Amino acid sequence: MKTKTIDNTRNTSLKTFIFGSALIFLITFIIYMPAVNGGFIWDDYTLITENLLIKAGDGLYRFWFTTEAPDYFPLTSTTFWLEWRLWGMNPEGYHLLNIFLHIMSAVLIWRVLKLLNIPGAWLAGLIFAVHPVNSESVAWIAERKNTLSMFFYVSSVLLYLKSERRNSRYLYVFSLVAFLLALLAKTAVVMMPFVLLGCAWWQRKKITRSDIFRSIPFFALSGILSGVTIWFQYNRAIAGDVVRTDSFFSRIAIAGKAVWFYIYKAVVPHELMFVYPRWETDASALTSYIPGLILIGMLMLFWRYRAAWGRPFLFAFGYFVVTLFPVLGFFNIYFMRYSLVSDHWQYVSVIGVIALFSGIGTYLYQSRSKIDRQMFILVSVMIVTLFSYKTWTQAHIYKDQETLWSDSVAKNPDAVLARIHLGAIRKEQGRPEEAIEQFSQVLKRNPADVEANYNMGIILELQGKFEEAAGYYSKVLKIKPSDADAHNNLGDILKRQGKFEDASKHYSEALKIRPDDSQLHNNAGIALGLLGKTEEAVRHFSEAIRMKPDNAETHFNLGFTHDRQGQMDAAVSAYSDAVRLNPDFEKARYHLGMVLTRKGNIEEAIQQFKESLRINPKNERAHYNLGAALEHQGKIDEAASHFSEAVRLNPDYLKAHHSLGRILEQQGKKDEAMRQYSEVLRIDPNFTEARQNLERLKKR
Repeated sequence: MKTKTIDNTRNTSLKTFIFGSALIFLITFIIYMPAVNGGFIWDDYTLITENLLIKAGDGLYRFWFTTEAPDYFPLTSTTFWLEWRLWGMNPEGYHLLNIFLHIMSAVLIWRVLKLLNIPGAWLAGLIFAVHPVNSESVAWIAERKNTLSMFFYVSSVLLYLKSERRNSRYLYVFSLVAFLLALLAKTAVVMMPFVLLGCAWWQRKKITRSDIFRSIPFFALSGILSGVTIWFQYNRAIAGDVVRTDSFFSRIAIAGKAVWFYIYKAVVPHELMFVYPRWETDASALTSYIPGLILIGMLMLFWRYRAAWGRPFLFAFGYFVVTLFPVLGFFNIYFMRYSLVSDHWQYVSVIGVIALFSGIGTYLYQSRSKIDRQMFILVSVMIVTLFSYKTWTQAHIYKDQETLWSDSVAKNPDAVLARIHLGAIRKEQGRPEEAIEQFSQVLKRNPADVEANYNMGIILELQGKFEEAAGYYSKVLKIKPSDADAHNNLGDILKRQGKFEDASKHYSEALKIRPDDSQLHNNAGIALGLLGKTEEAVRHFSEAIRMKPDNAETHFNLGFTHDRQGQMDAAVSAYSDAVRLNPDFEKARYHLGMVLTRKGNIEEAIQQFKESLRINPKNERAHYNLGAALEHQGKIDEAASHFSEAVRLNPDYLKAHHSLGRILEQQGKKDEAMRQYSEVLRIDPNFTEARQNLERLKKR
């Protein structure tokens, strides 16, 4: 009989789990449907679509065992590497996996809270699943870091709690492995060892030596991966950029304000933004520290009454503050250049607030009258419905870049990041005036903004306003002398203006910053070639080819430089490589034909000139030189045809008129020949040979 009762209980528990999980899945999937149809935004390009490591065959090795990536989140990068081979540029697959990871985390949160005997565990899991502040983590593909690390984080906590109850070493080891995987997805979960100690205190009202001992391996992993993350953040992601210049005391004040900001958004998720206004705090004003002091006072009050009503509040708020600590501003994070808070930074922490309110509500529900219980159910349904609708609405803003940044500017007109990206979109759409308006708005707020000045330079350069563009690039370099792109673009303008020496200096500066940039080597080679420094030019072109051997343009530039040096064999080799890489490279075909002509390889030259004309039939020089080569072979009629085409395309082509006159004279077409010699003299009255030929024909 006892066995039958246990079996019935298990069956009921299994049915409850299946039904509860299915309901969470169904509701969450429906509200995130708009995200499934969303595209790639912002960091998605850096991390996936434009990431060379994602596309590289040895990408997995380089993610795990090199420092090439901007962050050390190799497990997340591994999922992107695998997905790229499954659905490439189709964002739907990436979005679906994010949603499924989020749903599984919500179900696991339910199970963890149930194991901790916290009332309303299922409701907390559902609210986490539909909570609007989580939409940024779920609908933004790049935040796979969050959804993946959360899944392993909650799995680790669940396994740890079960290992305690069952006294299982295997479950303990699995928990440790799951925590390592969570850290390798994103180290935002680095505070989990403190969470485990908090769970021990919650269950037993104390932390024993055994609890501390069991947490040591977790602290070790946390310390190691924290150090790795900080190194990558400061040396790769930030890499010398100025993120924050405020003092330590300012950061303390802002940290207190940030905690209350996150609590408010967790309770009232209204006016959510991708980029919140960036706070400025006066560290000398005592009022700046009031939010932090109130928070400390509140935690002390909860501690004072921890044996009674303060216990759940201390556990929930303690969890919330501890897990938020890495993003409160004591460590620089690149995004803090634009905002000191972000919804996706409380993805792990929001569980504390949700569990507290769900738990209190359910506790009251269980101890009240039937009417009160009905009211609780109604309020719960309303909250889930409102949150679901808000999340569904939020998911729409991740449709594409334009929608995201337009929404951000509308909600926060001071959002520098949003205006810069929206300006870039307008520029790509061929709407330069609207782009300039966005960048100008940024510069009104901060004249020293590097990205806005740089983009203004690009637009003005595209409009042909080279002096103005050069001014903006120069301003960028005053603010940030290490900006290789600004050096390169300013070099391009100076080269266009004939200031080859100054251009060469800027290319050299750019190469000091990015010595492995093949395009910079190519540009430096062009400037040096224009200065007549052909040996140095050849070295730069050769280095560019070593780095990027499939760049036909660089092979052409190398061939052109060898051509100027009189090294015809080397020129032929380089030009041949250019046309091999790009068979429709008309300019390379033409120059290859010219060198072959000088070498006496007339038949090969003729083939190149014909190919040049196949690609560009309006190249009068190719027509002329093909005519000259055919004339050399005695093919007078064909030569005359190409000379005629050359003068038709360019009526002032002196050499073509003269050669055509000579051919017509050979063909006995006296009058036509005389007209061609007359055209020569119209263009150049001092052309002696044409005058003599014309006078000779007149005497006949």
